[in-house]
Amino acid sequence: MYEKVTRNISVSVRPFFLEEQSEPDEDHFVWAYRVNIENRGGETVQLLHRYWRITDKLGRLQEVKGPGVVGEQPVLKPGESYEYTSGCPLGTPSGIMAGSYQMTTTGGEHFDIETPIFSLDSPHDRAN
Repeated sequence: MYEKVTRNISVSVRPFFLEEQSEPDEDHFVWAYRVNIENRGGETVQLLHRYWRITDKLGRLQEVKGPGVVGEQPVLKPGESYEYTSGCPLGTPSGIMAGSYQMTTTGGEHFDIETPIFSLDSPHDRAN
């Protein structure tokens, strides 16, 4: 598991390779990743937007941005957490992901929290 804490908000990520959805002979590799966001601070916050940078083994970059996560913009009171699962296809057998979430406080202050950088590894990756 990978974890990063920004402003008392913890983001932990656990990626896993989906062999049954992947087609290695056709350069199609799929991962799922489970994200847990925990508010360890003293104020209520809401997740507004997400931003992901996904880089495959060849260095090709994809950017994903938009409102919320999996169609939701969760509100986290102090001590609460929110978990979701999403996925990522790549044309190579490995890659890395990193990103951030834009948050807001009940007072209207906007700030970004970083996700940990995490690797997307498959058993089909052969070292060169």
